[in-house]
Amino acid sequence: MFKKLFTQKEEVPVTGPVPSHIAIIMDGNGRWATKRALPRIAGHHEGMKTVRKITRYANDLGVQVLTLYAFSTENWSRPKKEVEFLMRLPEEFLGTYLPELIEQNVRVQIMGDFHSLPEHTKRAVQKAIDGTKNNTGLILNFALNYGSRAEILQAVKTISEAVQTGELAPEDITETCIEEHLMTKDLLAPDLLIRTSGEVRLSNFMLWQLAYTEFFFTDVLWPDFDEACLREAVSVYQSRNRRYGGLEETKK
Repeated sequence: MFKKLFTQKEEVPVTGPVPSHIAIIMDGNGRWATKRALPRIAGHHEGMKTVRKITRYANDLGVQVLTLYAFSTENWSRPKKEVEFLMRLPEEFLGTYLPELIEQNVRVQIMGDFHSLPEHTKRAVQKAIDGTKNNTGLILNFALNYGSRAEILQAVKTISEAVQTGELAPEDITETCIEEHLMTKDLLAPDLLIRTSGEVRLSNFMLWQLAYTEFFFTDVLWPDFDEACLREAVSVYQSRNRRYGGLEETKK
C-alpha cells in the first residue's frame, strides 16, 4: 500500500505552484552515522548542515513557511549525552548561520514548550527570533520540544477555562476557535509534509494541522537530503489533486 509513497532521488525541475508551507520530519541522522561507524551525534551535526541547505533552497523556491521537527517532547528519553548535544545544536546552528538568515530575509520562529528548554538553548533561539523579527521572507519555524498531543491538550484546557469564566460560550467552540489556540495560529496549515529515512508515521507531529496535507515519504536519510530531493517532493506534490474531501468538478 505504501510502496507508491516512496520515491527515489532524481533531478526533477520545479515548474508549477510551490507549496506555501512545507513541514519536514527530519529523520535518519543516527542511522546515517551508524552506517559510517560514527557516533550518533555526528549524524545530528551533519543534519544541521542539511537544515541550512534546505532552508536556503526553500527560500529560493518561494516557500513561505518551512517547519522543521527539530526535537519532540518524547526525545527527552534518549541517552543523556545525545540530548545534551541536541540542545547545543540550536546554539551552534543559529550562532553560525544567523547572519546568513538575516541576509536572506528569513524570519526564525519556534513552536513547542520553550520554557522547559535549557537556558543556553533559549538564549540562542531568542537571539535568532529577535534578530530576524523584522524580516519579511521565509518563516523558518522550528518545532522544538514540541508534541502535538500536548499542544492540543493545552488548547482544550485554555478554551475550557475561557468557558468557565464566561469569556467563551460552548457554542463558540468551533474548528476556527481551536485553531486560534494552537501554536500555529498565525501560520497556514502545511501543504506538504516530508518525512525522511523510510519511516511512515507522523510521530506526534502537527496532528490537527496535517488533516489535508499531502504526504511525501522518502527512504533518503536526512543528512543526505538535498535540493534535488526537495525538488522531487515538490514535483510530486504538484501532481496531486487536492480535493479536501470533495469531488473534482465534472468537466463538460
